[in-house]
Amino acid sequence: MVSEMWSMARILIIDDDAQLRATLREVLEREGYEVVEAPNGREGLERYQEAPTEVMITDILMPEQEGLETIMILRRVDPQAKIIAISGGGQTGRMDFLHLAAMLGVQRTLRKPFRPQELLEAVRDLM
Repeated sequence: MVSEMWSMARILIIDDDAQLRATLREVLEREGYEVVEAPNGREGLERYQEAPTEVMITDILMPEQEGLETIMILRRVDPQAKIIAISGGGQTGRMDFLHLAAMLGVQRTLRKPFRPQELLEAVRDLM
């Protein structure tokens, strides 16, 4: 059973992959979370500033405004924000984007593809 604390929690998903956003929304809503979506970092930050969410899940590699920049801006806007960084294109050459995200202060990182249970555990850990 979903606890009362989680049932009203809002989660922002920022990812340019509409199919992935839909899948994550389904997984989270099934657990009682309210989900807000954005296709890129710029829109994600706008949504966050309109109505902050308990947790933000952001992809790293996106058009318009990518995840690392989004994380840096959100950290300035809300240093206490709880962030999960996700990425499938995690490494190019010597750069591991999820490692960089962790250095920027995200609390959890998940490498795509990840299991729905891994996402739910990461969200619960941050609540």
